[in-house]
Amino acid sequence: MPENHPATVTDKRPGYGQLLRTRGAWTFLLPGFAARQPFAMLTLSTVLLVQHTTGSYGTAGAVSATTGVSMALFAPFTGKLADRFGQRAVLVPGVLLHTASVLALTLLALSGAPLWTLFVAAVPTGASTPQIGPMVRARWGVKLHGSPLMTTAAAFESVTDEFTFVLGPLFATALCTGVHPAAGLITEASLTLAGGLLFAAQRGTQPQPSRSTNDVHARVEHDSALRVPGVRVLVAAFLGIGAVFGGMQVSLAAFTESIGEPGLNGVLYGTFAAGNMLSGIVCGAVAWKIAPQRRLLLAYTALALTASGLWAAQSVLLLAGLGLLVGTCIAPALITGYTLVDRLVPSTARTEAFTWLTGAVALGQAAAVTVAGQLEDRLWDGAGFLVPMGGTVLALLVVAALRSRLVPPSAGRTVARGVGHRVPVTVD
Repeated sequence: MPENHPATVTDKRPGYGQLLRTRGAWTFLLPGFAARQPFAMLTLSTVLLVQHTTGSYGTAGAVSATTGVSMALFAPFTGKLADRFGQRAVLVPGVLLHTASVLALTLLALSGAPLWTLFVAAVPTGASTPQIGPMVRARWGVKLHGSPLMTTAAAFESVTDEFTFVLGPLFATALCTGVHPAAGLITEASLTLAGGLLFAAQRGTQPQPSRSTNDVHARVEHDSALRVPGVRVLVAAFLGIGAVFGGMQVSLAAFTESIGEPGLNGVLYGTFAAGNMLSGIVCGAVAWKIAPQRRLLLAYTALALTASGLWAAQSVLLLAGLGLLVGTCIAPALITGYTLVDRLVPSTARTEAFTWLTGAVALGQAAAVTVAGQLEDRLWDGAGFLVPMGGTVLALLVVAALRSRLVPPSAGRTVARGVGHRVPVTVD
């Protein structure tokens, strides 16, 4: 039986030490970290293998993008099923399907199969990608419901994600270039299988499936987390954050290539990621007194302002400084968005809500990579930096205009359908 008791908070000031002392947390944190590591290896491992077998970065990027878009589109449905039937019921078949799909993609690439078969295999590979991060966040929600440690947990998960996305590509590159071009995907499949099954075995900390809950309101009202108005606002905000990630990746590579220093790409992107990680650590250690919806608006305003200056940077030092500032502004927006989910969405739909947000980042990133690449090819060097500016400014307008929807509902309101006076009815 899952644990649904909120954590007892004894300190006035939440912190990482107190968070990590939460009873039972390590039982899902360690396998969760192992299971989410492959997620950061999948894209680059696919690119390196397909480029090796086809000789085309364009083809490799297209196959990899197919995987990413498929993941973004299917992730919310995975989250919804996990909320309804339990994380274990979704993870076990999902992990098995993902492992089989990755191995099939690998064999097709190595055997020189027709190009269309790679795209076909890329769809289930992305669609079955285990959503470990959202599931870990949902478990924190069970443990910490109503606790000020929720913001700390959101920050901890944000830093963990960043750390994963630093290690994953390095690990994939080392395997594909030092062992075999297929070693990255084979390792990704192996880690997903082992880590995913181990995480799924931790049944005591998973949220209670909504199908078995005795809460009639939870069963009737929350057929989809996306029907909560505040979640739709957060999706728009996270699309803008994805535009920053995608736009920075392409534009930094193009900038360093244009100045004849392609090796600086890793340094500049590492500076950007470091800003994100450091601000995430600080954000989780602060006892915030500002309402989260206001905090999101302030953080997003800062993000849009700093991202709007990237296109004008003409030197490595200036671009590094601006990149550091942009990264510093991302973490507070991400963390606050995830914190708001705990306030806006009941536990019976929380995993789905988290997957909508992570899917929005992935979708925004995929779109930004495509648009920024076209701008770099057709306009001037650095034109791709217009994508982070445009994405964040548009998202800021949405957040500012609809910020009232981020206010947690008062007791007794029905929020899943966006109506405050609807009376739930019994359904089969």
